[in-house]
Amino acid sequence: MNVARIAALLGLALTGYAGSGMAADPIAIGISIAQSPPGSVVQGTQVKDAVEIVKDMVNAKGGVLGRQIKLIYEDNQGIPEKGRAAAEKLITKDKVVAIAGGHQSSVCLAEIEVAHRYNNPYINTNCWSDDVRKKGYPEVFNPANYNTRVSSAMTDTIIAMGVKSVVAFAENTDYGIGQAKITGEMLKARAPGVSYKYETVDRAGKDFTPAILPLRANPPEMVITIMLPPAAYIVMNQLYEQGVAPSAKTWLYDGSGLADYPDFWQNVKEAGKYMVSFALYHPQMATPKIGLDVAAEYLKRTKNEPNRLIFQAADSLLLIVDAIKEAKSTDSAAIIKALQTMKFSGVRGPFQFGKQPGYGYQQWVDIPYVNYQLTEVNQPISKTNLIQAPGQALDVKKLVRPAK
Repeated sequence: MNVARIAALLGLALTGYAGSGMAADPIAIGISIAQSPPGSVVQGTQVKDAVEIVKDMVNAKGGVLGRQIKLIYEDNQGIPEKGRAAAEKLITKDKVVAIAGGHQSSVCLAEIEVAHRYNNPYINTNCWSDDVRKKGYPEVFNPANYNTRVSSAMTDTIIAMGVKSVVAFAENTDYGIGQAKITGEMLKARAPGVSYKYETVDRAGKDFTPAILPLRANPPEMVITIMLPPAAYIVMNQLYEQGVAPSAKTWLYDGSGLADYPDFWQNVKEAGKYMVSFALYHPQMATPKIGLDVAAEYLKRTKNEPNRLIFQAADSLLLIVDAIKEAKSTDSAAIIKALQTMKFSGVRGPFQFGKQPGYGYQQWVDIPYVNYQLTEVNQPISKTNLIQAPGQALDVKKLVRPAK
Protein backbone atom coordinates (compact mmCIF):
# COMPACT_ATOMS: atom_id res chain seq x y z
CA MET A 1 0.00 0.00 0.00
CA ASN A 2 1.48 3.38 -0.99
CA VAL A 3 2.02 6.29 1.37
CA ALA A 4 -0.81 8.37 -0.11
CA ARG A 5 -3.30 5.52 0.40
CA ILE A 6 -2.20 5.04 4.02
CA ALA A 7 -2.49 8.77 4.69
CA ALA A 8 -5.99 8.84 3.19
CA LEU A 9 -7.16 5.91 5.29
CA LEU A 10 -5.61 7.42 8.41
CA GLY A 11 -7.35 10.70 7.68
CA LEU A 12 -10.71 8.96 7.36
CA ALA A 13 -10.13 7.08 10.61
CA LEU A 14 -9.20 10.24 12.47
CA THR A 15 -12.23 12.08 11.05
CA GLY A 16 -14.52 9.28 12.18
CA TYR A 17 -12.96 9.22 15.62
CA ALA A 18 -13.25 12.97 16.01
CA GLY A 19 -16.83 12.88 14.81
CA SER A 20 -17.82 10.18 17.27
CA GLY A 21 -15.98 12.00 20.03
CA MET A 22 -17.87 15.20 19.35
CA ALA A 23 -21.15 13.34 19.25
CA ALA A 24 -20.35 11.74 22.61
CA ASP A 25 -19.29 14.98 24.29
CA PRO A 26 -22.08 16.14 26.61
CA ILE A 27 -23.66 19.58 26.38
CA ALA A 28 -22.76 21.45 29.55
CA ILE A 29 -25.45 23.60 31.18
CA GLY A 30 -24.76 25.62 34.31
CA ILE A 31 -27.06 25.59 37.34
CA SER A 32 -26.40 28.30 39.92
CA ILE A 33 -28.36 27.72 43.15
CA ALA A 34 -28.10 28.21 46.91
CA GLN A 35 -26.84 25.01 48.47
CA SER A 36 -25.74 26.54 51.76
CA PRO A 37 -26.84 29.45 54.03
CA PRO A 38 -27.62 32.30 54.07
CA GLY A 39 -29.34 31.48 50.78
CA SER A 40 -32.70 29.73 50.51
CA VAL A 41 -31.38 26.16 50.55
CA VAL A 42 -34.88 24.69 50.36
CA GLN A 43 -35.39 26.50 47.04
CA GLY A 44 -32.00 25.41 45.76
CA THR A 45 -32.78 21.80 46.62
CA GLN A 46 -36.07 21.93 44.74
CA VAL A 47 -34.46 23.47 41.66
CA LYS A 48 -31.83 20.72 41.66
CA ASP A 49 -34.44 17.99 42.12
CA ALA A 50 -36.42 19.27 39.13
CA VAL A 51 -33.57 19.80 36.68
CA GLU A 52 -32.16 16.38 37.53
CA ILE A 53 -35.52 14.83 36.59
CA VAL A 54 -35.63 16.71 33.28
CA LYS A 55 -31.99 15.92 32.52
CA ASP A 56 -32.67 12.22 33.05
CA MET A 57 -35.81 12.36 30.89
CA VAL A 58 -34.00 14.12 28.04
CA ASN A 59 -30.95 11.86 28.20
CA ALA A 60 -33.09 8.72 28.29
CA LYS A 61 -34.52 9.78 24.93
CA GLY A 62 -31.10 10.26 23.36
CA GLY A 63 -30.27 13.74 24.59
CA VAL A 64 -30.30 16.70 22.22
CA LEU A 65 -28.53 16.85 18.84
CA GLY A 66 -27.34 13.32 19.62
CA ARG A 67 -25.52 14.47 22.76
CA GLN A 68 -26.28 13.96 26.45
CA ILE A 69 -27.01 16.84 28.80
CA LYS A 70 -24.53 17.46 31.62
CA LEU A 71 -25.45 19.77 34.50
CA ILE A 72 -22.70 21.66 36.32
CA TYR A 73 -23.70 23.07 39.70
CA GLU A 74 -22.36 26.09 41.55
CA ASP A 75 -23.35 27.09 45.08
CA ASN A 76 -24.07 30.84 45.13
CA GLN A 77 -25.14 30.79 48.84
CA GLY A 78 -27.81 33.40 48.04
CA ILE A 79 -25.07 36.06 47.97
CA PRO A 80 -24.74 38.35 44.90
CA GLU A 81 -20.93 38.26 44.90
CA LYS A 82 -20.96 34.46 45.02
CA GLY A 83 -23.46 34.41 42.18
CA ARG A 84 -21.28 36.66 40.08
CA ALA A 85 -18.29 34.39 40.68
CA ALA A 86 -20.39 31.30 39.93
CA ALA A 87 -21.57 32.69 36.59
CA GLU A 88 -18.02 33.70 35.66
CA LYS A 89 -16.70 30.21 36.40
CA LEU A 90 -19.50 28.42 34.60
CA ILE A 91 -19.07 30.49 31.44
CA THR A 92 -15.30 30.88 31.22
CA LYS A 93 -14.00 27.66 32.81
CA ASP A 94 -16.79 25.12 32.43
CA LYS A 95 -17.84 26.43 28.98
CA VAL A 96 -21.56 26.02 29.62
CA VAL A 97 -23.89 26.85 26.73
CA ALA A 98 -26.41 28.48 29.09
CA ILE A 99 -27.12 29.12 32.79
CA ALA A 100 -30.32 28.46 34.73
CA GLY A 101 -31.40 27.93 38.32
CA GLY A 102 -31.38 31.48 39.76
CA HIS A 103 -33.99 31.74 42.51
CA GLN A 104 -33.11 34.86 44.53
CA SER A 105 -33.41 38.26 42.85
CA SER A 106 -30.30 39.93 44.24
CA VAL A 107 -28.23 36.98 42.98
CA CYS A 108 -29.88 36.99 39.56
CA LEU A 109 -29.17 40.71 39.21
CA ALA A 110 -25.47 40.01 39.77
CA GLU A 111 -25.35 36.96 37.51
CA ILE A 112 -27.09 38.54 34.54
CA GLU A 113 -24.34 41.18 34.36
CA VAL A 114 -21.87 38.37 33.71
CA ALA A 115 -24.18 36.61 31.25
CA HIS A 116 -24.68 39.89 29.39
CA ARG A 117 -20.95 40.58 29.22
CA TYR A 118 -20.26 37.16 27.68
CA ASN A 119 -23.44 37.01 25.57
CA ASN A 120 -24.40 33.77 27.34
CA PRO A 121 -28.07 32.68 27.52
CA TYR A 122 -29.52 32.99 31.04
CA ILE A 123 -32.84 31.46 32.11
CA ASN A 124 -34.24 33.14 35.22
CA THR A 125 -35.85 30.29 37.16
CA ASN A 126 -37.40 32.12 40.10
CA CYS A 127 -36.16 35.69 40.54
CA TRP A 128 -39.22 37.92 40.89
CA SER A 129 -37.68 41.41 40.93
CA ASP A 130 -38.91 43.51 38.01
CA ASP A 131 -35.40 44.95 37.75
CA VAL A 132 -34.15 41.67 36.27
CA ARG A 133 -36.45 42.35 33.29
CA LYS A 134 -36.02 46.12 33.17
CA LYS A 135 -32.32 45.69 32.38
CA GLY A 136 -33.46 44.71 28.89
CA TYR A 137 -30.61 42.25 28.38
CA PRO A 138 -31.24 40.08 25.30
CA GLU A 139 -29.49 37.12 26.96
CA VAL A 140 -31.97 36.95 29.87
CA PHE A 141 -35.28 35.06 29.62
CA ASN A 142 -37.96 34.96 32.29
CA PRO A 143 -40.36 32.00 32.49
CA ALA A 144 -40.73 32.80 36.21
CA ASN A 145 -43.13 35.03 38.12
CA TYR A 146 -42.44 38.76 38.56
CA ASN A 147 -43.17 41.39 41.21
CA THR A 148 -45.68 43.42 39.21
CA ARG A 149 -47.76 40.29 38.62
CA VAL A 150 -47.82 39.48 42.35
CA SER A 151 -48.52 43.05 43.45
CA SER A 152 -51.41 43.27 41.02
CA ALA A 153 -52.81 39.98 42.34
CA MET A 154 -52.38 41.03 45.97
CA THR A 155 -54.03 44.39 45.30
CA ASP A 156 -56.99 42.63 43.68
CA THR A 157 -57.22 40.33 46.72
CA ILE A 158 -57.12 43.17 49.23
CA ILE A 159 -59.84 45.03 47.35
CA ALA A 160 -62.00 41.92 46.99
CA MET A 161 -61.69 41.13 50.71
CA GLY A 162 -62.63 44.68 51.66
CA VAL A 163 -59.51 45.14 53.80
CA LYS A 164 -58.86 48.74 54.88
CA SER A 165 -55.53 48.53 56.74
CA VAL A 166 -52.46 46.53 55.71
CA VAL A 167 -48.96 46.08 57.15
CA ALA A 168 -46.37 44.21 55.10
CA PHE A 169 -43.15 42.63 56.32
CA ALA A 170 -40.58 42.68 53.50
CA GLU A 171 -37.09 41.20 53.53
CA ASN A 172 -34.26 43.66 52.88
CA THR A 173 -33.52 42.45 49.34
CA ASP A 174 -34.28 43.65 45.82
CA TYR A 175 -37.18 41.23 45.74
CA GLY A 176 -38.69 42.12 49.13
CA ILE A 177 -38.37 45.89 48.99
CA GLY A 178 -39.35 46.01 45.33
CA GLN A 179 -42.47 43.91 45.95
CA ALA A 180 -43.53 46.01 48.93
CA LYS A 181 -43.09 49.30 47.05
CA ILE A 182 -45.02 48.19 43.97
CA THR A 183 -47.88 46.90 46.13
CA GLY A 184 -48.06 50.27 47.88
CA GLU A 185 -48.11 52.13 44.57
CA MET A 186 -50.89 49.93 43.20
CA LEU A 187 -53.01 50.28 46.33
CA LYS A 188 -52.59 54.05 46.27
CA ALA A 189 -53.76 54.16 42.65
CA ARG A 190 -56.57 51.62 42.84
CA ALA A 191 -57.68 51.63 46.47
CA PRO A 192 -56.67 54.99 47.99
CA GLY A 193 -58.87 54.34 51.03
CA VAL A 194 -56.61 51.49 52.18
CA SER A 195 -54.01 52.34 54.81
CA TYR A 196 -50.76 50.59 53.82
CA LYS A 197 -47.24 50.55 55.20
CA TYR A 198 -44.36 48.10 55.11
CA GLU A 199 -41.58 47.16 57.50
CA THR A 200 -38.19 46.19 56.04
CA VAL A 201 -36.62 43.39 58.05
CA ASP A 202 -33.27 41.61 57.91
CA ARG A 203 -33.51 38.33 55.98
CA ALA A 204 -30.81 36.94 58.33
CA GLY A 205 -32.68 38.07 61.46
CA LYS A 206 -33.92 35.80 64.22
CA ASP A 207 -36.09 38.09 66.38
CA PHE A 208 -38.73 40.28 64.75
CA THR A 209 -40.81 40.95 67.87
CA PRO A 210 -39.77 44.65 68.09
CA ALA A 211 -41.53 45.20 64.73
CA ILE A 212 -44.47 42.92 65.63
CA LEU A 213 -45.28 44.10 69.18
CA PRO A 214 -46.75 47.49 68.13
CA LEU A 215 -49.34 45.60 66.07
CA ARG A 216 -50.80 44.00 69.22
CA ALA A 217 -52.16 47.35 70.42
CA ASN A 218 -53.32 48.46 66.98
CA PRO A 219 -53.81 45.40 64.77
CA PRO A 220 -54.27 45.95 61.03
CA GLU A 221 -56.91 44.02 59.11
CA MET A 222 -54.19 42.20 57.16
CA VAL A 223 -50.51 41.37 57.55
CA ILE A 224 -48.63 40.48 54.37
CA THR A 225 -45.34 38.59 54.33
CA ILE A 226 -42.92 39.22 51.46
CA MET A 227 -40.03 37.08 52.61
CA LEU A 228 -38.21 33.81 51.97
CA PRO A 229 -37.32 31.11 54.52
CA PRO A 230 -35.94 30.84 57.10
CA ALA A 231 -36.78 34.43 58.10
CA ALA A 232 -40.31 34.12 56.70
CA TYR A 233 -41.05 31.17 58.97
CA ILE A 234 -39.72 33.01 62.01
CA VAL A 235 -41.92 36.05 61.29
CA MET A 236 -45.00 33.84 60.86
CA ASN A 237 -44.35 32.06 64.15
CA GLN A 238 -43.77 35.30 66.04
CA LEU A 239 -46.91 36.89 64.55
CA TYR A 240 -48.87 33.89 65.80
CA GLU A 241 -47.18 33.77 69.22
CA GLN A 242 -48.03 37.44 69.79
CA GLY A 243 -51.65 36.85 68.79
CA VAL A 244 -51.44 39.24 65.85
CA ALA A 245 -52.12 37.03 62.81
CA PRO A 246 -53.85 34.95 61.73
CA SER A 247 -56.59 36.04 64.12
CA ALA A 248 -60.28 36.96 64.18
CA LYS A 249 -59.22 40.57 63.53
CA THR A 250 -56.25 40.16 61.20
CA TRP A 251 -55.74 38.08 58.06
CA LEU A 252 -52.28 36.67 57.30
CA TYR A 253 -51.53 36.80 53.57
CA ASP A 254 -48.32 35.31 52.18
CA GLY A 255 -47.21 36.97 48.97
CA SER A 256 -44.17 34.73 48.47
CA GLY A 257 -45.83 31.41 47.66
CA LEU A 258 -44.30 29.52 50.61
CA ALA A 259 -47.16 27.20 51.55
CA ASP A 260 -46.12 24.47 49.12
CA TYR A 261 -42.49 24.26 50.28
CA PRO A 262 -41.63 20.77 51.59
CA ASP A 263 -40.53 22.17 54.96
CA PHE A 264 -43.38 24.66 55.41
CA TRP A 265 -45.50 22.81 57.95
CA GLN A 266 -42.62 21.47 60.02
CA ASN A 267 -41.48 25.07 60.53
CA VAL A 268 -44.76 26.94 61.10
CA LYS A 269 -47.30 24.40 62.45
CA GLU A 270 -50.27 26.27 64.00
CA ALA A 271 -48.94 29.59 62.70
CA GLY A 272 -49.82 28.54 59.15
CA LYS A 273 -53.45 27.63 59.82
CA TYR A 274 -55.91 30.12 58.25
CA MET A 275 -53.16 31.78 56.20
CA VAL A 276 -54.19 32.99 52.74
CA SER A 277 -51.57 32.44 50.07
CA PHE A 278 -50.76 33.76 46.62
CA ALA A 279 -49.51 30.80 44.61
CA LEU A 280 -48.40 29.76 41.14
CA TYR A 281 -49.54 26.15 41.35
CA HIS A 282 -52.47 24.13 42.58
CA PRO A 283 -53.30 20.52 41.61
CA GLN A 284 -56.62 21.75 40.20
CA MET A 285 -54.80 23.83 37.58
CA ALA A 286 -54.65 22.35 34.07
CA THR A 287 -51.35 20.51 33.61
CA PRO A 288 -50.07 19.02 30.33
CA LYS A 289 -48.84 15.42 30.16
CA ILE A 290 -45.18 16.33 30.44
CA GLY A 291 -46.01 18.25 33.61
CA LEU A 292 -47.83 15.25 35.04
CA ASP A 293 -44.82 13.07 34.17
CA VAL A 294 -42.43 15.41 35.99
CA ALA A 295 -44.81 15.63 38.97
CA ALA A 296 -45.08 11.83 39.20
CA GLU A 297 -41.32 11.39 39.04
CA TYR A 298 -40.78 14.08 41.69
CA LEU A 299 -43.28 12.36 44.00
CA LYS A 300 -41.54 9.02 43.37
CA ARG A 301 -38.08 10.38 44.14
CA THR A 302 -38.84 12.65 47.09
CA LYS A 303 -42.19 11.44 48.49
CA ASN A 304 -43.33 15.10 48.36
CA GLU A 305 -46.06 16.72 46.30
CA PRO A 306 -44.65 18.95 43.53
CA ASN A 307 -44.96 22.72 43.80
CA ARG A 308 -44.54 25.67 41.48
CA LEU A 309 -40.75 25.76 41.86
CA ILE A 310 -40.47 22.19 40.57
CA PHE A 311 -42.38 23.17 37.44
CA GLN A 312 -40.49 26.44 36.99
CA ALA A 313 -37.11 24.71 37.23
CA ALA A 314 -38.24 21.93 34.88
CA ASP A 315 -39.33 24.51 32.30
CA SER A 316 -36.02 26.37 32.66
CA LEU A 317 -34.02 23.36 31.51
CA LEU A 318 -36.57 22.33 28.88
CA LEU A 319 -36.38 25.83 27.41
CA ILE A 320 -32.65 25.46 26.87
CA VAL A 321 -33.07 21.96 25.38
CA ASP A 322 -35.82 23.11 23.01
CA ALA A 323 -33.84 26.20 21.98
CA ILE A 324 -30.83 24.02 21.10
CA LYS A 325 -33.12 21.78 19.04
CA GLU A 326 -34.72 24.81 17.36
CA ALA A 327 -31.33 26.38 16.60
CA LYS A 328 -29.75 23.04 15.68
CA SER A 329 -26.73 24.44 17.46
CA THR A 330 -25.15 25.09 20.85
CA ASP A 331 -23.88 28.48 19.72
CA SER A 332 -24.93 31.18 22.21
CA ALA A 333 -26.24 33.62 19.62
CA ALA A 334 -28.25 30.89 17.92
CA ILE A 335 -29.79 29.76 21.23
CA ILE A 336 -30.72 33.34 22.14
CA LYS A 337 -32.37 33.91 18.76
CA ALA A 338 -34.34 30.67 19.12
CA LEU A 339 -35.54 31.61 22.60
CA GLN A 340 -36.68 35.01 21.37
CA THR A 341 -38.83 33.65 18.57
CA MET A 342 -39.93 30.12 19.36
CA LYS A 343 -43.27 29.06 20.84
CA PHE A 344 -42.59 26.92 23.87
CA SER A 345 -44.81 24.27 25.41
CA GLY A 346 -43.51 23.02 28.73
CA VAL A 347 -44.68 21.46 31.97
CA ARG A 348 -46.95 24.43 32.76
CA GLY A 349 -48.43 24.80 29.28
CA PRO A 350 -47.63 26.90 26.18
CA PHE A 351 -46.21 30.41 26.16
CA GLN A 352 -43.98 32.79 24.21
CA PHE A 353 -41.75 35.49 25.62
CA GLY A 354 -43.00 39.08 25.48
CA LYS A 355 -41.00 41.73 23.70
CA GLN A 356 -42.21 44.97 25.30
CA PRO A 357 -39.67 46.96 27.36
CA GLY A 358 -39.87 47.03 31.14
CA TYR A 359 -41.09 44.26 33.43
CA GLY A 360 -42.54 42.38 30.44
CA TYR A 361 -39.28 42.11 28.51
CA GLN A 362 -38.61 38.50 27.51
CA GLN A 363 -41.13 37.52 30.17
CA TRP A 364 -44.07 35.11 30.31
CA VAL A 365 -46.38 38.05 30.95
CA ASP A 366 -49.71 36.35 31.69
CA ILE A 367 -48.31 33.62 33.94
CA PRO A 368 -51.28 31.99 35.75
CA TYR A 369 -51.74 32.24 39.52
CA VAL A 370 -54.18 31.17 42.24
CA ASN A 371 -55.13 32.12 45.79
CA TYR A 372 -55.90 29.51 48.40
CA GLN A 373 -56.34 29.30 52.16
CA LEU A 374 -54.86 26.77 54.56
CA THR A 375 -57.51 25.54 56.98
CA GLU A 376 -55.76 22.66 58.78
CA VAL A 377 -52.25 22.03 60.10
CA ASN A 378 -50.19 19.78 57.78
CA GLN A 379 -52.75 20.30 55.02
CA PRO A 380 -51.46 19.26 51.57
CA ILE A 381 -51.98 21.79 48.79
CA SER A 382 -54.45 19.46 47.08
CA LYS A 383 -56.73 19.79 50.13
CA THR A 384 -56.48 23.57 50.59
CA ASN A 385 -59.41 25.91 50.21
CA LEU A 386 -59.04 27.21 46.63
CA ILE A 387 -60.58 30.68 46.71
CA GLN A 388 -59.38 31.86 43.30
CA ALA A 389 -58.59 29.70 40.27
CA PRO A 390 -56.67 31.08 37.24
CA GLY A 391 -58.71 33.68 35.36
CA GLN A 392 -61.52 33.70 37.93
CA ALA A 393 -62.59 36.23 40.57
CA LEU A 394 -61.70 35.63 44.20
CA ASP A 395 -64.58 34.01 46.11
CA VAL A 396 -64.57 35.78 49.49
CA LYS A 397 -67.43 33.60 50.73
CA LYS A 398 -65.02 30.64 50.91
CA LEU A 399 -62.68 32.38 53.39
CA VAL A 400 -62.60 31.07 56.95
CA ARG A 401 -61.64 33.19 59.97
CA PRO A 402 -60.08 31.90 63.20
CA ALA A 403 -62.37 31.93 66.22
CA LYS A 404 -60.03 34.28 68.07
